[in-house]
Parts: sequence; structure tokens; C-alpha cells
Amino acid sequence: QTHPPTTHTRNPTEAGFYSVHVHPTMASDLTSAPPTGRKAVLFFWASWHADSAPRGSIDRVFQTLASSGASSSGDVDFYRVEAEAVPDLSLKYAVTVVPAFVLLDAAGTIVDRVDGGDDVPRLTQAVSALSSRGAPAAAATTAPSATAPAPDASVSQEDALNARLKSLINSSQVMLFMKGVPTAPRCGFSRQAVECLADAKISFGTFDILTDEDVRQGLKQYSDWPTYPQLYANGELIGGLDIMKEMSEEGDLAEQLGVAKS
Repeated sequence: QTHPPTTHTRNPTEAGFYSVHVHPTMASDLTSAPPTGRKAVLFFWASWHADSAPRGSIDRVFQTLASSGASSSGDVDFYRVEAEAVPDLSLKYAVTVVPAFVLLDAAGTIVDRVDGGDDVPRLTQAVSALSSRGAPAAAATTAPSATAPAPDASVSQEDALNARLKSLINSSQVMLFMKGVPTAPRCGFSRQAVECLADAKISFGTFDILTDEDVRQGLKQYSDWPTYPQLYANGELIGGLDIMKEMSEEGDLAEQLGVAKS
């Protein structure tokens, strides 16, 4: 349920804008736009919206993103903004519903936004894309350093990608990595995988591997599974389309995956 934030005359210093991701140079109580020079994710919430309020389900998702591999590059800061307590920020970023997530590049420019809290995979993808934005330039800058040998740098990049993959896999209880999106699959196998899950009345998140070559190639090694689509349930690899079909033929797919039907 979402409602437009109003302009109640509450004191904006009453915990309106505070940091979730702890960074030694970050102020803990901000009532204006974050400083430029670092990328940022702003999470607009309201006290009357239980899921986005502190310790609510969406708040927990946001805090997980802030502390997980989705921000593994280390150059993304995460903030919570109480929309009604800081109306100027809500107006600045055109926030009309809560929850809302606004993603900013290092120059403070909006590069993406996610309105509502129903599509966690979409939010995770957006944060991951922001985290990796501009990564090649940073790598080129640090490569000549005598104190950062190339092998160590490679390990660091691999660890960052693996953390990102883990975050994507766990962004939904049932997660399908496919070519295209459910409404427009871009290969027959992906289309059949979507139909299989839909027929079993299973809610699931998806990631379009055609939009991210790092994920497309990295997931093959991460899970030791060379083809797509790939299905995961509760963070564990189930397999591809053939396995999904076999499980469907053997009985209730949702029951075998250990998930509830939608």
C-alpha cells in the first residue's frame, strides 16, 4: 500500500534522514541531499507504512543490500529518508509514493529509481548496476600501484562479483536467471521455464542475463552450470529447464522447491 507523502510540519531533524551504511566520513544525520563525490541510494519511507518503517520487511531488505555484496565496490552510500519529515527532499527527488528508492551517481544525478517495494529483484539489479557503474575507470587508476599486485586485484574483482551474484540469487525466494523478461522471453527455453513456474502458481523473481555480461558469464562459474535458464530456490541452485520439467512431472513443483504457492 502506498500513499503520497504530505507536507506535515514535523521537525526534519527528528530522525528524518540518517545513515544505514556506516562510513567513517559520513554524517549520521543529514537533512539535505547527500554530498557529491560518492554514489548513493536513498530509501524514502514513512512511519505509517509498516513494511518500510524501521525493522519492517522492506527496511530489512534495504539494510541487507547496504551490508551485502550488492555494494561490494565500497563506493555506494545508503541512506534512509523519512519522506514526510523532510518534504524538501521528497520534492527534490519527485517522491510521490513510499517506499521509493532513488539512485544517484557521484555527481548527484538520478540514474535510476524504483517506486514501491514489491519488486525486490528489480531493486537489487538497480543497486548492483549502480555499484558497478564506472568500475573500469577505477580499476585502471589503481592498476599501476606497486602495493596492489595484479593477482590481488583479480581476486578482489572476483570476490566482488561473487558477492553480487549471491545477492541476486537471494533477492527472491525463487529466482530465475533467464534471457529476457517473463512478459517477453528471448529464447524458447526461458519461455518454457516461465510457463512452468506460472503453471505451478509459484511467485518468482527474474534477472535478464542479456543485460549484464558479467552476471551472464560469472554465474556459470559460480554455480558450475553452463546454460540458461537457471532456477534457484532458497538460495540454492535447482537446475535448468529439463530438471524443472522432471520435477513437475514427479509431483507438486512448489512442494519440491520448499516454497508456498502464490
